[in-house]
Amino acid sequence: MDKEKIQGILYIILAGFFFSLMTFFVKCSGNLPTMQKAFFRNAVAMIVSIVLLARSEEGFYIKKSSRPCLFLRSLCGTVGLILNFYAIDRLGLADSNILNKLSPFFAIVMSVFILKEKANKVEWLSVAIAFIGAIFVIKPSFQITSVYGLIGLLGGLGAGVAYTFVRKLGKQGERGPVIVMCFSTFSCLVTVPFLIMNYVPMSSEQWIFLLLAGAAATGGQLSITKAYTKAPAKEISVFDYSQIVFAALLGFLFLHEIPDCYSIIGYVIIIGIAVFKWWYNCRETSEQIS
Repeated sequence: MDKEKIQGILYIILAGFFFSLMTFFVKCSGNLPTMQKAFFRNAVAMIVSIVLLARSEEGFYIKKSSRPCLFLRSLCGTVGLILNFYAIDRLGLADSNILNKLSPFFAIVMSVFILKEKANKVEWLSVAIAFIGAIFVIKPSFQITSVYGLIGLLGGLGAGVAYTFVRKLGKQGERGPVIVMCFSTFSCLVTVPFLIMNYVPMSSEQWIFLLLAGAAATGGQLSITKAYTKAPAKEISVFDYSQIVFAALLGFLFLHEIPDCYSIIGYVIIIGIAVFKWWYNCRETSEQIS
């Protein structure tokens, strides 16, 4: 295995750790409005990305051709983020994380419409099996927890559409910090009216948790961007599921959360099909080279 690929794997595992910390800190911040949590999560990323762009040679220049996709990425990403945060407060850490990690499978579906890419039979089968895993996690019933699970699933859909636009922007040569800045700024603008109208005074502990959530999210975004500059997504993306392991450990050690047997079956199905899809993509690549 070459050095670049090893670095890519390490960066994406680091991103998984940061994003699991983000969800942990969001949950630890307590009973605060979802929009208030979303604002602080994005405010830190916005400030960091602005500083990075201010220090770059190209500055804040945004390609004209990128603007429609930047808007759609920001819109879908913001909706996905808000729904994910709503689910985090009402589900276990591992459950909310695994539902959000269905985004790569949603990206396969949306790539057909947005990027005009044709998915093969194996990719469509992986999507179907991933949804079977999601059913075990959501556990459809007339109970309110099923509704929260569905909201978490829709959060994964929003993220999947957003990542598809990120891929399209990458193909157009748009810079990573520009994408992060536009998304973070858009999210702050969307959530700030709700923050003003429904602001709940926070304790010093809650301030710390939300600032830590923002810092962890920023670290996750920068790490995952770095990972995909080191190696192709199809070769390392499966390691992004390390976030589920980190989230489950944090939930168990600090929040005393123990997933039920149905959720564990769902985790095994979703992570298992992700591993299979990664193996399949690597095999296809090696066959094309040979």
